[in-house]
Amino acid sequence: MSNESTGRGEPDRTLRLLWRDRLGEPSGSRGPKQRASVDGVVDAAIEIADDEGIDVLSMRRIAERLGMKTMSVYTYVPGKAELIDLMVDRVAGEQPLPELGGSLRERLEQIARLAWNEYLRHPWLLSIDTSRPPLGPNVSDRWEWSLRAIDGLGLSDLDMDHVVTLLVGFVTGPARAYVDAERLHRTVAETDVEWWERNAPILEEIMDAERYPVSGRVGQAAGEEYASAGSPERAFEFGLARVIDGIEAYVAASVGGGGRSTFE
Repeated sequence: MSNESTGRGEPDRTLRLLWRDRLGEPSGSRGPKQRASVDGVVDAAIEIADDEGIDVLSMRRIAERLGMKTMSVYTYVPGKAELIDLMVDRVAGEQPLPELGGSLRERLEQIARLAWNEYLRHPWLLSIDTSRPPLGPNVSDRWEWSLRAIDGLGLSDLDMDHVVTLLVGFVTGPARAYVDAERLHRTVAETDVEWWERNAPILEEIMDAERYPVSGRVGQAAGEEYASAGSPERAFEFGLARVIDGIEAYVAASVGGGGRSTFE
């Protein structure tokens, strides 16, 4: 598990880099014409993290990918702490933010599916602690868009914050399960069905039906349905629907009207 986190860099340097489109691209060190850019360094870092994981990311690996000397990378990004913030903000802007329309349920689904797709494209995001989020343009735009999806319902500002946090936080569980399963399938030749078949003989001996009547029945049903121990995609869809059910019920109880009349 990576111990990387956002918000560790020097605020002045980090924010100026994150908002460079507005504040201007930081100039490199004196010397020959620059061979790269801040965007190029961030793109290279994301490619490495996508291909090999965030744990192997280093300024040296970025320099190798760009055909530069390691110290040259520091003329664009002062350190790894600032780089992590730049990476997270960059991927937050990859997907266009959809027009907010339809019912409350549809809007909440949009927020969750945006996060789901992002985690599946960049699994290393699941290893980043974003307790102190990078306050860049893409992260800020996403936050504003997410809050607008539930603005006008009559919820308090704190409730709006809780709703979005709950929704996005839910996504990480099934997304992590999906990423872990995909990683296992890439590295192990044995299929899930073969694994179950190999374990079946001894499981039949030790799994007493009288001791485990409910889990035995449920486990058999799940195994027959998924041909695996579980289905992260199905867990995501089921869980998302139940989370939204709860949010809709909370809105109805808190402000009345079921939370739909504003949008429909």
